[in-house]
Amino acid sequence: MAKEKGRKVIATNRKARHNYAIIDTWEAGVALVGTEVKSLRDGHASLVDAFATVDDGEVWLRNLHIPEYTQGSWTNHTPRRHRKLLLHRKEIEHLVGKIHDGNMTLVPLSMYFSDGKVKVELALARGKQDYDKRQDLAKRDSDREIAREMGRRFKGNRERARR
Repeated sequence: MAKEKGRKVIATNRKARHNYAIIDTWEAGVALVGTEVKSLRDGHASLVDAFATVDDGEVWLRNLHIPEYTQGSWTNHTPRRHRKLLLHRKEIEHLVGKIHDGNMTLVPLSMYFSDGKVKVELALARGKQDYDKRQDLAKRDSDREIAREMGRRFKGNRERARR
């Protein structure tokens, strides 16, 4: 079997960028058992309620749901077990300092295969208030409208642009 190349996305946490202001991101490896990797190769995973914690100098990913492998036997894994994230010591110390300083959390943004190994894009994030979310939606809508208007002007649809 040929060695895998490139990046294949397994799952993304689409609500994370809506609910949190992303400050910094890291790529971390994940310590998994065999049936978890097989289930991930089938494309089954959910990052919806997942978050990461730092306990005793180790980073753990919690509430990540990887369903049991359909063709697994008694060796199958439990779907919501805590999984260890693999980061360098300096990165972990940096995370600990940032988390204890302010009201921040670690949120997984996406899970993917990178050259055959499972990786998680981990973000240091601060929770958004409702008014922040509304401001982001309004800004996105206005940016869309501006881009639409610019496209009309460049295409020469003057009649639609004047409305």
